[in-house]
Amino acid sequence: MKEFLFDAVVFDLDGVVTTTAAVHAKAWKEAFDEYLRLREKRDKEPFREFTHQEDYLPFVDGKPRYEGVKSFLESRNINIPFGDPDDGPDKETICGIGNKKNARFNQILDQEGAQVYSSTIELIKELKKKGVSVGVASSSKNCLRILQSAGIEDLFQSRVDGVVSVELGLKGKPEGDIFVKAAFNMGAAASKSIVVEDATSGVQAGRNGGFGLVLGIARKNNETELLENGADVVVSDLSEINIDWLAQWFHRKPRDLFNAWDKEQVVSKNPPIVNPFYGRSSKQAFFSDKKLVLFLDYDGTLTPIVDRPDLAVLSEDMRAVVKSVSQKHTTAIVSGRMREDVENLVGIKGLFYAGSHGFDIVGPGFSMVQPQAQKLIPLISKVIEYFKKELGNISGLLVEEKKFSVAVHYRLVDEEKYLAGIKKCVEEAVAKHDSLRLMHGKKVFEILPAIDWDKGKAIRWIMQALNINWADFSVVYIGDDTTDEDAFRMIRTRGAGVLVAKDPKESMADFQLSSPQEVKKLFEKILAS
Repeated sequence: MKEFLFDAVVFDLDGVVTTTAAVHAKAWKEAFDEYLRLREKRDKEPFREFTHQEDYLPFVDGKPRYEGVKSFLESRNINIPFGDPDDGPDKETICGIGNKKNARFNQILDQEGAQVYSSTIELIKELKKKGVSVGVASSSKNCLRILQSAGIEDLFQSRVDGVVSVELGLKGKPEGDIFVKAAFNMGAAASKSIVVEDATSGVQAGRNGGFGLVLGIARKNNETELLENGADVVVSDLSEINIDWLAQWFHRKPRDLFNAWDKEQVVSKNPPIVNPFYGRSSKQAFFSDKKLVLFLDYDGTLTPIVDRPDLAVLSEDMRAVVKSVSQKHTTAIVSGRMREDVENLVGIKGLFYAGSHGFDIVGPGFSMVQPQAQKLIPLISKVIEYFKKELGNISGLLVEEKKFSVAVHYRLVDEEKYLAGIKKCVEEAVAKHDSLRLMHGKKVFEILPAIDWDKGKAIRWIMQALNINWADFSVVYIGDDTTDEDAFRMIRTRGAGVLVAKDPKESMADFQLSSPQEVKKLFEKILAS
């Protein structure tokens, strides 16, 4: 799929593929209004009906059934027991109300059947003709039944729904689990895949999952809400977009940060509507009424790229300016190096340090080792020994041990003579283990655990640990390499990504600086503000 630069598209079901979103909304209203009437009669509470705009969209739409009940009731300060999934529809529990809604949904579905959006089906068929994998991900436990009712079950290569989520212990929206799993089932990475959603919780899930493009469908006049919650672009119907436009998205290049300092960029207000975040000046991204939070890569960002990792020593000038910035703004270092290594190299106390691409994190009063990655340390050790044995005699090659990962550096190698053999050895080693994945960096092969964790997920973990939310903080990530793209996708539309690269290149970052010297210049601007 190099022609299109994306490998898979994962569609939400209700409101995207089928018209059943309206059926869900109707069933929810009937279930909640009945319960609210009960409380009015029994407890003398003033009745306030359940409405689509004020209640369904912000608290229920797109969420797993019981989570939707809980969310809405909490918005009305109503506390009742969670209950049991086997609770009958008349039991006054979260599960009971959820089951009443489900029973009513099925009654309406039996009466009316499931209809589809023809424009969505046409796009799906066109994608499949071009060889793009297509999956469906839904919070609904009725997903399969709806697909069968509409006669479209065979269109999808992967289905991850409410039933599958329970079986696998996946988190519901706004977490990205179901979309990431659907992409994984099709052999696609989230970074090279697209999510299509109509709910705010769904576009949040696509953003939190690190997808290359999050496409919102505003069937409910909710363009603003979708854009504010993580959609890159929004349409009112999929007839407004085509495969070529989707492919072009993955050719995006960041703007020069200093040239864009005071310059806003015009963004599309016609289909598709592009998120206005992409039109900000870089000054707006850094200086607003929000508090600034900085996440920084190390190699190639704070120090120049060098021939050997051990030569990447932080200059005293850069250390001093980073220390000054960290005293004014929350600052974290997120590196592919081992955490202890980068912590010693930076040498500034009081920062958060995330090492090994975020698998190992420490900070004031906090620490975390990603549990799935911890289990793979013995396998990583075996792979390290294998590479030393098979590749150790190649002049200039360096096998860097990182505990949770391993990097094979070939910057000093005679590439014409050895690179093909190195690449083959690395790829064969990774292919033998489903629990490993391969990433290509600057003159380096990175072998990491094949789990849903990366620098972007590490940023979210640190933000949650520090109670930092997107609405009140300006979150910035600065990095230079392939693994930093995970962070750029995570913060896109709700923060600012800055790529450090000498020449213009395709990236999901918003802005670009040419060197660590320009990064230092940016820090000086921040300190002078």
